[in-house]
Amino acid sequence: MTNTQFTRRAALAVLSLSAAAGAVLTGAADLAAPASAAPLSSGSISSLFPTKLTPSQILASTPWKTTGAVDQNGDRVALDHPGVSNFVGWAYFDADGTYTMYNLDDSPKLKGDWTVNDAGTERWINAKDDAGNVLFQRVVPIVELNKNVFTYRVYPNAGDTSTYFDIIHTKTNHAEPGTDAKGPGSNGSLGNSGRGGYHFNNGNSH
Repeated sequence: MTNTQFTRRAALAVLSLSAAAGAVLTGAADLAAPASAAPLSSGSISSLFPTKLTPSQILASTPWKTTGAVDQNGDRVALDHPGVSNFVGWAYFDADGTYTMYNLDDSPKLKGDWTVNDAGTERWINAKDDAGNVLFQRVVPIVELNKNVFTYRVYPNAGDTSTYFDIIHTKTNHAEPGTDAKGPGSNGSLGNSGRGGYHFNNGNSH
């Protein structure tokens, strides 16, 4: 084979490879979005991820059950302890700013209004009778608040902050008594509202 023939064959091989590569690239381009397609908006991307809940939304996201208490020394305290027992029960905080609470035997306990500050460090509630009259209100410091645990602090003696109990609540599936609701977040009703029977414990509750 002459040098001229070899050179021609090599050139033809290069041209064939280039054509094949071009065909592959063209096919890939056909599968890609057209250059004129509108870009994905930032809102579309963020919608794929859950929005961070505010402290109020977290508290309203599930029913809560009192499951424990500890004192200022970190020691466990029985739920029937005189300084703790009035805070024990089921709690249902509605997104509309109302709540209902029940004793662990499902008997009605408290109802009224609630708020949590933006920092998630304090919760305020009042308690109302069936006529809507406010019986008492209180603010408690929040020790922990997440989707599974809600703990606040109470002081047996308001003038002595060195002695306290941390009341621990955990997420529960317990449906609100008197409703047909099922599972966490099922607190869309005021339950026993208007039917009486709430026990207010002289303001020493939740």
